[in-house]
Amino acid sequence: MADVMLEELRKRLGDDDFVLVDVRTTAEFDGHAGAHCDPRQGHIPGAVNLPLDRLLECRSANEVRALVGFAEGVEIVAYCHSGNRSDFAAQVLRGAGYEARNYVGSWHEWSRAVPD
Repeated sequence: MADVMLEELRKRLGDDDFVLVDVRTTAEFDGHAGAHCDPRQGHIPGAVNLPLDRLLECRSANEVRALVGFAEGVEIVAYCHSGNRSDFAAQVLRGAGYEARNYVGSWHEWSRAVPD
């Protein structure tokens, strides 16, 4: 399954069948922590926070589905800071039966390319 690029993500935000998942820590999501190389901290508008460590605590596909609670048929796009954690999260989500992709540019790209 192909990674999501910036332009596709911008077009899909707000679609009913699309969920954007930030797998960074809650502190990164809230803007209280983050990489110093980014011009600003925070998250992509409309994203929900599902820290990767919580996802990795799940021991089965059923536990993953119970944790995320997304409806069947939605497409999930995961992102983090640089696309590594989110790539792993997308694999876990696909293993639980979701259609999940990775936004490889992640917050590192978004924080530069898209104004507040």
